[in-house]
Amino acid sequence: MFVRKKFQETLVLFISNPLQACLHNHNLKGKYIGYRSINVTGDIRALFREVWEGDYEFVEFVDIWTHSELYG
Repeated sequence: MFVRKKFQETLVLFISNPLQACLHNHNLKGKYIGYRSINVTGDIRALFREVWEGDYEFVEFVDIWTHSELYG
């Protein structure tokens, strides 16, 4: 339940400004090329990708997990 609440709080920040420094929004490499990551907590990351359909950009969150579980 803690992670869900923290993600909801993070999502509010992300919607208002996805490039806020506290989110550490960045491109990923390797098997996650084409995806981006933001911090939810000190160790929890949310992976997403940006999808364009015509003139509209959508964000699709695809995974939320600890840093070591995602990248380890």
